[in-house]
Amino acid sequence: MDLARLCAVLLTAGLFAVPASPARAGDPGTTRDFGNGPERNEVAAVSEPAGASVFGAPAPAWRPAPQGYPRRHELPLPPVDPADRSIKLGLVPYHGIAPRLNALQEASDRVSAEVVGRSALGRDLYLVTVTAPESAAESARQDRWRKLIEDDPRAAARDRRLAREYKTPVWINGNIHGDEWEGTDGSLRVIERLAGASDAATAAFLRRTRVYLTVTNNPDGRVAGTRANGAGFDINRDHATSSQPESRAVRDVLIATQPLVMLDEHGYTGTTLIEPATPPHGQNYEYDLYIKHALPNALGMEAAIGRLGHPETQRADIPFRDFAPGDWDDWPPIFTPMYAMYHGAIGHTVEVPLRVNRAEYTSLPVAELQRRSAVNTDVVAATISATLTYADTNRAALLADQIEQFRRGWAGAPSPVVPDGYVPGFGPEDRYSTTFPRAYVIPAGTPAAARLVDHLVDHDVRVKRALRSFALNGKRYPAGTYLVDMHQPKRGLANVMLEAGRDISDLVPQMYDISGWSHRLLWGAAVDISRFAAPRVASAPVVAATATGAVTGGRGQDLALTLRDGSDVRALNALLDRDVKLSRLDAATVVVPASARRQAEEVAGQFGVRFEPARRTPAGAPFAKPVLAAAVAADELYVLRELGFDVRPVSTALLNAGATLTGADTLVVSSGLSYAQLNATGKATVDAFVAAGGGVVTRGATGAAFNAATALLPATAVAGRGDANGVVAVANTGPVVGAGSPPNSFVYSPLWFTGTGFTVEQRYAATDPLVAGHWQPASPGAGGPAQAAGQASVVSGTTAGGGGAVLFGTEPLFRAHPKGLYAQFARALYWTAA
Repeated sequence: MDLARLCAVLLTAGLFAVPASPARAGDPGTTRDFGNGPERNEVAAVSEPAGASVFGAPAPAWRPAPQGYPRRHELPLPPVDPADRSIKLGLVPYHGIAPRLNALQEASDRVSAEVVGRSALGRDLYLVTVTAPESAAESARQDRWRKLIEDDPRAAARDRRLAREYKTPVWINGNIHGDEWEGTDGSLRVIERLAGASDAATAAFLRRTRVYLTVTNNPDGRVAGTRANGAGFDINRDHATSSQPESRAVRDVLIATQPLVMLDEHGYTGTTLIEPATPPHGQNYEYDLYIKHALPNALGMEAAIGRLGHPETQRADIPFRDFAPGDWDDWPPIFTPMYAMYHGAIGHTVEVPLRVNRAEYTSLPVAELQRRSAVNTDVVAATISATLTYADTNRAALLADQIEQFRRGWAGAPSPVVPDGYVPGFGPEDRYSTTFPRAYVIPAGTPAAARLVDHLVDHDVRVKRALRSFALNGKRYPAGTYLVDMHQPKRGLANVMLEAGRDISDLVPQMYDISGWSHRLLWGAAVDISRFAAPRVASAPVVAATATGAVTGGRGQDLALTLRDGSDVRALNALLDRDVKLSRLDAATVVVPASARRQAEEVAGQFGVRFEPARRTPAGAPFAKPVLAAAVAADELYVLRELGFDVRPVSTALLNAGATLTGADTLVVSSGLSYAQLNATGKATVDAFVAAGGGVVTRGATGAAFNAATALLPATAVAGRGDANGVVAVANTGPVVGAGSPPNSFVYSPLWFTGTGFTVEQRYAATDPLVAGHWQPASPGAGGPAQAAGQASVVSGTTAGGGGAVLFGTEPLFRAHPKGLYAQFARALYWTAA
């Protein structure tokens, strides 16, 4: 099929965007509204979660096929959905993408399309590759060169043929936020242009370049018109955690393609916004190699949108050039471009200008919405085209600098000092660097260690397993211990995950999103740091962590499971699902009868947990699997169900409409439930539940307000600054939450509790509780870490109705990240449900 016939087919199928009305000056919708800053998803999960696939089974992890290009795959056609929210904007509905790509593959030998994963709701995620045809041998050569660049950058730098013939990889990610649609449509426009162009320059360009496009990273949100995916997650906050299938899919694409430059297309900021970002800059970047390309490429994109001729696109905001520190920073590795930088890419977020979502979607005339979307699509296409031009023009320098990034990692080179004026505007406020440790050591044998190691390996961090016992820094480690030698190509990514982080409270006045995270401190595994010495022991690369499940003791003995990790919680709930009769010795110890040894062995293998012989003690209290009524944020609902709990969402609206709490053991309140806004029916339901001894677990400001309104515990909540967040040091003092919890926790809008008549389960450290992050006082002498120091961060007690209550001022389930904190929240649920 030729391109003329293709266009006719697409037009007949209704897949071209409806032409927009001409742009006009003075558009009322161009006010600057970033809309993408800190968020806690304070929305009640009032319906069944979008977790079950409606389109098919989850796709396996994607890896590129060992073949040449084109790689034609007939994409399965999803059902037509007339309610797809993109249709109103004159954009391509999700169900229109696959037929469009199938037609392009048939018409052009430059276009390859394949499924690289599935969304939370099971929709296919597409990767399109546009390049000149390659034989299988030519593709294999490109793959060998890509691996050489990472594995042996010194040899890659000397390889003249590689320098001449390595195809420049560029990756475009579109529509990661579902209601920021036009990244998909601009990408499709670029694909069609490259597929059908007959000029010699385009043909030559595609012989030098591979253009990879994940045309919609969030099809669930695209269809529904929501920022989040079908599980309620912001995918652009998930890259360091990889809890969602959409972020895992693009992670695998990124690792497999190793782009030199990448764009993440977003909206809507009134004026087009193009990164590089403001300080603080991630201290683990090779920032000099980044900014030397990011700034001129941003300027090129700005010039390109200026040439579009729309009044709204005459200039761009470039945060590095135009914003104050902290307004739009690149500190955390949770955003796609920032995460991509650790893999050797020059990453940019692009925010198209004209808002068409949320209130505007419902209030503006359709013609105006389509006019705006047409302008936004123009911007996407222009920024992609400008980036392709930059990548092609500067391919030698970009390649050399990616090689240099990996060379520095292998060599253990110190972070360079970037001088003032290195690029226009670079000054002391931009200078962030770190001293990399020599190695991290992860003792094996726990599910937390295995989880962390598998996560590192999945992210292309090199991990080895010691083949013999060894000593390091005066400590002896057994064979099987995991080693992360920091002389490796992606040392920045390894360090950004494993370091504690940094308190940057005094360096910038505010932050765009989270400022602290740490897989080492928050994921439950023991991790030792060797600052100067590498282990001297024979080792082997790790592909997957060693299995950790075990059942010890004789066959006639009762078994004990200690709830120290989320894996232990999952195992416990799995046993309860198998109707195993369990008893509990204390908040952290569950006894499994000897007769259920086979079931224990099954879940030990499934979840990697360890069952030990139970101590000879008086019989524990029997208990059943708790039923939770939960008014919680989407991330918390996701984690609770991942842990295997039976969760029934509730909210103010549902209770006011007559929803019952009958059958629930514990009410969890963190979002979407206001006692003050309950009507008489809703209040009566809650009051009766508490009076009958129902358990309650709360989190955050919503939970604290619920406690105050219902007088559960005589604890007064004190709020820290609302945007404060990070890793904190804590002292565990209580028998439920404090029973064996780690010495660190996570906060976002932290709270602490004062008063008497309750048990303090956990306190903020007595001095300097903030380990890493950004936490300033809300006002002089109030709301800061100094005021929180030594105060109760989690409390428990008995309500007037005789039930248990636990109040959290910390964030143990935040965005499914602090996995080492899950067990403490679960222990609170079991205890209050007893």
